[in-house]
Parts: sequence; C-alpha cells; structure tokens
Amino acid sequence: MEQGPGRPDDGIVRCGWAARAAALDRAYHDTEWGVPLRDERALFELLTLEGAQAGLSWSTVLAKRDGYRRAFDGFDAQRIARYGDADCARLLADAGIVRNRLKIDATIGNARALLALHDAGRTLSDLVWSHVDGRPLRHARASMAEVPAKTEGSDRLSKALAKAGFRFVGSTIVYAFMQAAGLVNDHTTDCFRWAEIDALAAAA
Repeated sequence: MEQGPGRPDDGIVRCGWAARAAALDRAYHDTEWGVPLRDERALFELLTLEGAQAGLSWSTVLAKRDGYRRAFDGFDAQRIARYGDADCARLLADAGIVRNRLKIDATIGNARALLALHDAGRTLSDLVWSHVDGRPLRHARASMAEVPAKTEGSDRLSKALAKAGFRFVGSTIVYAFMQAAGLVNDHTTDCFRWAEIDALAAAA
C-alpha cells in the first residue's frame, strides 16, 4: 500500500495508504481494515479477495467486492465447491470480478479445501487464529515504512494454508489478509483507528 501524508481534506489522520485514497477505500480503512474477524464466511471472502489482488491494486478488487459476492453466491462454500465447467465459463465472462482463470479455479478449490477442513473437525477461523495464539498482535508502527510485506508468522500461516489445500496463499498475500482480518494491528500510531483497533485487540 502506498505511503503518503496521513491527513486528507476532512482533517482526520489516517494511515498513509488511506489518506488520499478514493472514498470507497477510505471507508474500508475507517470501518473494516484491522477489525478482528472470526466469521467463517467473511474470512473465506477476504482470503479470496486478497488472492484476487495479486498483481493488481486493492482499490481494483475492493471496487469489485459486490460483484464477487454476487458471482460467487455470497461466498457460500457449499455452493462454490459444486461449481463445474458452466460456472467457470460464467465467471470468466463476468466483468464484475477479476477474470483470471487461475484465480477463479483457486476460489473453487479453496471452497473445497474449506469444506475439507470442516470434515476434519476444524474451521478456517481456527486455523488462521491459531497462528497468533487466538489473539491479535498489537503492533505500534510509527509509519507505513515500518510495516513489512510479510513476516515469519505469515510464512508459517501461508505454509499451513497451502498444506490444507488452499491456493493463492503466498506469504505476502497472507500478511495482507492478516492485516485486513485483524490478526495484527498495522494501523500507524498517528492514525485515528490505531487506538480503536488496539482496544478491540486487547478485548479479544
């Protein structure tokens, strides 16, 4: 995410990447990014979107989020796991999502991996949160320059997800997922959301 000044026209101090972003991105930063997320379907959606971002900007993917929800049946893993050739053709023709065959195939495969986890008595939430001992990591970054692209923790989670059959889960993608899902608080300390997210992390 881009660095930059943390004070947009409304006078509120935000992380540099959100400061002068489009309204949709700024609203996402202000209300969603970094909030601890444990809901299974929401985590599956976020993992899908972070994978879809590979090679693209988050702004591009976020603008297509509603399209993804429509195209992928509200991220119902049971339904996605049953997708066949006709569904793949439908998705490849859908301008509301990223029309990349590898990413589409990965989403279908990841739905099946999610169901396999459930069959084994586990959840995606259990898997990802176990890598931070069930509680968000409470960072205090002074600037976006201090925020890494990946960590040893994201390396481990990436390997665990891949072992469970998930695709498009490289360490950099997984760290972005961890940031977004609130497994870590990577808001900068001058951002108005840092203290709010830290309070959520402390209570988690």
